[in-house]
Amino acid sequence: MAKTRPFDAAEYLDNSEAIAAYLSEAFETRDAGFITEAIGTVARARGMSALAKDTGLSRENLYKALSSEGHPEFSTVMKVLSSLGVELHAAPKAAKVA
Repeated sequence: MAKTRPFDAAEYLDNSEAIAAYLSEAFETRDAGFITEAIGTVARARGMSALAKDTGLSRENLYKALSSEGHPEFSTVMKVLSSLGVELHAAPKAAKVA
Protein backbone atom coordinates (compact mmCIF):
# COMPACT_ATOMS: atom_id res chain seq x y z
CA MET A 1 0.00 0.00 0.00
CA ALA A 2 1.44 3.34 -1.03
CA LYS A 3 1.77 5.94 1.69
CA THR A 4 0.57 9.41 0.87
CA ARG A 5 0.50 12.68 2.72
CA PRO A 6 -1.86 15.61 2.41
CA PHE A 7 -1.00 18.26 -0.15
CA ASP A 8 0.27 21.51 1.40
CA ALA A 9 0.62 24.44 -1.01
CA ALA A 10 2.87 26.19 1.53
CA GLU A 11 5.67 23.79 0.57
CA TYR A 12 5.74 25.29 -2.94
CA LEU A 13 5.44 28.99 -2.09
CA ASP A 14 9.15 29.66 -1.94
CA ASN A 15 9.48 32.84 -3.99
CA SER A 16 7.65 36.13 -4.56
CA GLU A 17 6.38 35.16 -8.01
CA ALA A 18 4.81 31.91 -6.77
CA ILE A 19 3.20 33.74 -3.86
CA ALA A 20 1.78 36.48 -6.08
CA ALA A 21 0.38 33.92 -8.55
CA TYR A 22 -1.15 31.84 -5.75
CA LEU A 23 -2.85 34.85 -4.14
CA SER A 24 -4.02 36.22 -7.50
CA GLU A 25 -5.75 32.92 -8.22
CA ALA A 26 -7.35 33.02 -4.77
CA PHE A 27 -8.57 36.61 -5.28
CA GLU A 28 -10.18 35.61 -8.59
CA THR A 29 -12.48 33.18 -6.76
CA ARG A 30 -14.08 36.07 -4.82
CA ASP A 31 -14.58 33.57 -1.99
CA ALA A 32 -13.67 35.38 1.25
CA GLY A 33 -13.01 32.16 3.19
CA PHE A 34 -10.78 30.75 0.47
CA ILE A 35 -8.86 34.04 0.13
CA THR A 36 -8.33 34.24 3.88
CA GLU A 37 -7.10 30.65 3.96
CA ALA A 38 -4.77 31.32 1.00
CA ILE A 39 -3.23 34.29 2.83
CA GLY A 40 -2.81 32.00 5.84
CA THR A 41 -1.08 29.40 3.66
CA VAL A 42 1.37 32.03 2.42
CA ALA A 43 1.90 33.17 6.02
CA ARG A 44 2.76 29.60 7.05
CA ALA A 45 5.14 29.31 4.08
CA ARG A 46 6.99 32.43 5.18
CA GLY A 47 6.94 31.55 8.89
CA MET A 48 4.17 32.48 11.27
CA SER A 49 6.55 33.47 14.09
CA ALA A 50 8.41 35.96 11.90
CA LEU A 51 5.10 37.30 10.60
CA ALA A 52 3.78 37.75 14.13
CA LYS A 53 6.91 39.65 15.13
CA ASP A 54 6.79 41.85 12.02
CA THR A 55 3.08 42.70 12.31
CA GLY A 56 2.88 42.98 16.09
CA LEU A 57 0.09 40.38 16.15
CA SER A 58 0.23 37.12 18.11
CA ARG A 59 0.80 33.81 16.33
CA GLU A 60 -2.40 32.43 17.83
CA ASN A 61 -4.46 35.35 16.54
CA LEU A 62 -2.86 35.06 13.10
CA TYR A 63 -3.62 31.33 12.86
CA LYS A 64 -7.23 31.97 13.92
CA ALA A 65 -7.77 35.02 11.68
CA LEU A 66 -6.14 33.44 8.62
CA SER A 67 -8.08 30.19 8.66
CA SER A 68 -10.95 29.46 6.28
CA GLU A 69 -13.35 30.22 9.15
CA GLY A 70 -11.50 33.40 10.14
CA HIS A 71 -12.89 36.87 9.69
CA PRO A 72 -9.84 39.12 9.96
CA GLU A 73 -10.20 42.86 10.12
CA PHE A 74 -9.08 44.60 6.96
CA SER A 75 -6.25 46.28 8.90
CA THR A 76 -4.97 42.81 9.83
CA VAL A 77 -5.08 41.68 6.20
CA MET A 78 -3.19 44.79 5.12
CA LYS A 79 -0.51 44.31 7.83
CA VAL A 80 -0.07 40.68 6.83
CA LEU A 81 0.10 41.39 3.09
CA SER A 82 2.59 44.20 3.67
CA SER A 83 4.75 41.93 5.81
CA LEU A 84 4.60 39.27 3.09
CA GLY A 85 5.71 41.81 0.48
CA VAL A 86 2.41 41.71 -1.40
CA GLU A 87 0.56 44.73 -2.77
CA LEU A 88 -3.09 44.97 -3.75
CA HIS A 89 -3.98 46.75 -6.98
CA ALA A 90 -7.35 47.80 -8.32
CA ALA A 91 -8.29 46.99 -11.91
CA PRO A 92 -11.52 47.50 -13.79
CA LYS A 93 -13.77 44.49 -13.77
CA ALA A 94 -13.97 42.73 -17.11
CA ALA A 95 -17.18 43.42 -18.99
CA LYS A 96 -19.55 40.47 -19.31
CA VAL A 97 -20.06 39.20 -22.83
CA ALA A 98 -23.77 38.96 -23.66
